[in-house]
Amino acid sequence: MKIRNAGKRQDKIDLQMTPMIDIVFQLLTFFIMTFKIVLPEGDFNIKMPANAPSSGVPDPNLLPPMTVRLTAGADGNLAGISINGNSMKDFTALHNHIISVIGDDRGPGSAADSAEVELDCDYNLHYEHVIKAITAVSGYVDQNGVVKLIEKIKFAPPKKTG
Repeated sequence: MKIRNAGKRQDKIDLQMTPMIDIVFQLLTFFIMTFKIVLPEGDFNIKMPANAPSSGVPDPNLLPPMTVRLTAGADGNLAGISINGNSMKDFTALHNHIISVIGDDRGPGSAADSAEVELDCDYNLHYEHVIKAITAVSGYVDQNGVVKLIEKIKFAPPKKTG
């Protein structure tokens, strides 16, 4: 028996695209339906620097904004802390100073509502020190729960040194 065209094979594989597209849309639908939006962990009320300062007459009953200056050493570690030019030895002293300025009144309309802190950090300061400063000025936990101190925290534009 002689086989014709033995060298030519007619085995062409035909790919079916319809089932592949169905699977892709089913996977897409599954992931969209099971996606859960997570709230941000640390919900700080932080104002980033604006392009231009706003003009207006400040309310005389408001506390003046406090500027916390964090300086860094050559290695990026914390070299110094000061608030409105007054040097602080550590974050506990900064925390106690904030409490002494805004007082213990915690109700609506208290000094804590109008208090504002601007963090002025060196460009190469390690981020952990910035978080410690935010923690020192924003509040603390006591036996009754969380006590909020200052919620209005903004950052001065970073300045490169050297």
